[in-house]
Amino acid sequence: METRRPLIAGNWKLYKTNPQAVEAAKQLAQMVGHVSDRDIMIAPPFTALQSVSDIVAGSAIKVGAQNIHWEKEGAFTGEVSGEMLLSAGCSYVIIGHSERRLYFGETDRWVNQKIRAAVRASLIPVMCIGETEEEYEKKNTLSVLDNQIKKGLEDLDFDSLAHLVIAYEPVWAIGTGKTAKSEQAQEVHRYIRSLVEKLFGNGLAKSMRILYGGSVKPENISELMSQPDIDGALVGGASLNPESFSKIVLYR
Repeated sequence: METRRPLIAGNWKLYKTNPQAVEAAKQLAQMVGHVSDRDIMIAPPFTALQSVSDIVAGSAIKVGAQNIHWEKEGAFTGEVSGEMLLSAGCSYVIIGHSERRLYFGETDRWVNQKIRAAVRASLIPVMCIGETEEEYEKKNTLSVLDNQIKKGLEDLDFDSLAHLVIAYEPVWAIGTGKTAKSEQAQEVHRYIRSLVEKLFGNGLAKSMRILYGGSVKPENISELMSQPDIDGALVGGASLNPESFSKIVLYR
C-alpha cells in the first residue's frame, strides 16, 4: 500500500486576537513542535500570520492562510496575495472552504484561479470540497464532488498539482458534532482518489494526500486515520484548544 505522510491541519477561522494566537502557538510548539513522523499545519487569521510564524519557526509546525486572492497585486481592497502570504511565513493556504462558498459566493472557477495563485507563490494549496446536507440526503455526494474537483482543477497539470492537498468536508458535519462514519468517509475518499487517477494518472492519485474534515476530535481521529485513503484531517473547533489539537496530532 502506498505510504503517504499524514497531515493534521487546524483551521482557526474567525477566532483569536494576535495575543491569543501567539499564546496558542507557543503552547502547541511545546506540545507537538518535536513531532517528526507527520506534518502539522495551523491556519490563524491574517492578522496573526507573521506573529505565529515567528513563534513556530524551527518547529514541526507550519503555518497556513485561510484564503488567497488570485492576483499578485492590484486594486483589490481587502484581499491578500500569495506572495504576501509567503512573506508572512505561510507554507499552506486553504482554498474553497465551504464557508467561503456559502457566505462569500466562492465558485469553482475562483477556486481554480486561487489554486493557480498558490502554486505560483510556492504555497501548498488545500482544496476543500464537500456536499451540503440536502445534497447528501438526495444521495448526490459523488456527483457534487465530481463537479467540484473537475472544475476546481480544470486545465491544471501534474506538475502544478504535485503538492496539492484535497480536504473532503461534508458540509453537514462541520461544526455540528456529526461525523461521517469512518467507513463512509473512506468510501468517499476512495472515490476522490479514483477520480484523481482518472483525470491525472496513477502517480498523482497515489501520492496525493486527502484529508477528512467535519467535527474531527480526539475521540474519533484514530478510527478515521485507520482508513487506507484518509491521510489526515482538517480540524476546525477542536484546533482552537492547544490541548485538544495536540491530542489529535499525536493520535495512534
